[in-house]
Amino acid sequence: MTVLVAPDSFKGTFPAIEVADAIAQGVEAGSVSARRLPVADGGEGTLAVLLRALGGRLEEVPARDPLGREVRSVLGLLDDGATAVVETAAAAGYTMVADHERDAEAATTAGVGDLIIAAVHRGATRILVTVGGSATTDGGAGAIAAISEAGGVGSAQLTVLCDVVTPFERAAAEFGPQKGASSETVERLSQRLDLLAREFVRDPRGRPMTGAAGGLSGGLWSAFDAELVSGGDFVLDAVSFDSHLSEAGAVICGEGRLDHTSFAGKILSIVLRRATAADVPVHVVVGSCALTQETLAEHQIKSFSLASQREELVAAGTSLASRIVTGEEAVFRGRCASELHGRLAGS
Repeated sequence: MTVLVAPDSFKGTFPAIEVADAIAQGVEAGSVSARRLPVADGGEGTLAVLLRALGGRLEEVPARDPLGREVRSVLGLLDDGATAVVETAAAAGYTMVADHERDAEAATTAGVGDLIIAAVHRGATRILVTVGGSATTDGGAGAIAAISEAGGVGSAQLTVLCDVVTPFERAAAEFGPQKGASSETVERLSQRLDLLAREFVRDPRGRPMTGAAGGLSGGLWSAFDAELVSGGDFVLDAVSFDSHLSEAGAVICGEGRLDHTSFAGKILSIVLRRATAADVPVHVVVGSCALTQETLAEHQIKSFSLASQREELVAAGTSLASRIVTGEEAVFRGRCASELHGRLAGS
């Protein structure tokens, strides 16, 4: 029995590599073999996961943060510099702004544009833009302006790794509240996105994945003919997930918060799809959960555990190892939407 430990990062708390190591340590303490395979879906931590899987290097470059302040950010370079990885969270990330500074209307993606231009200047012919974890809902206007002012992307091809399938016009309503936007602010942001869409060369409204990072993906698609792809599928292919899955008896995945957006293109939904097709059970460890028992059952989650500290991640791994080996019926550990007590019927 080998357990494939393939979590995403716990945003703002633990990178995916640390989560995978902690859970795997617990699994191994339960005398079960664990294979560490940290994953991502285009959100925070995708750059680290790709560098771990594919090799490459980091370069420190100047960029602007979500409030336009100059910071030192990073750019990933793969294939001897032919491919660059720009992580939105490294320039326009939600965690870069203190709670008292959050301003969903003022937050800009200009820094993402700075990183894209840095990649162009280094000779990259393909630029992977990971777009999760942003503090922004500017429809990519900041990035587009920064890139245009610097002369564009030349012959470089932009590929956007999207962590959601949400269309452009739904970006503010779906994710604005997570970025500190009130209902009134969400309405203004939605109106701003609608105006931008009408001004763009190509209208991104109604197209899946154009609403990622507050519409950044849609803006890059419109202005620079960027290719939009599922970030989760791209990363899973890059880390040879299916090959590892074929040798596993169970999968443990996880993320910082489990909610309805987890099944809208994020890594959990993609791991579930692939594992279910391969008839491999999936166990989930998360920092918090806003879903009901019925919802988890619908998505064929074998078991659920809450863990927000490293020692809790290790303990969750040990407990899961015991249940996986003995075939014990899955138990939900912790409160999830005030309903998860006892066992999942039929699991």
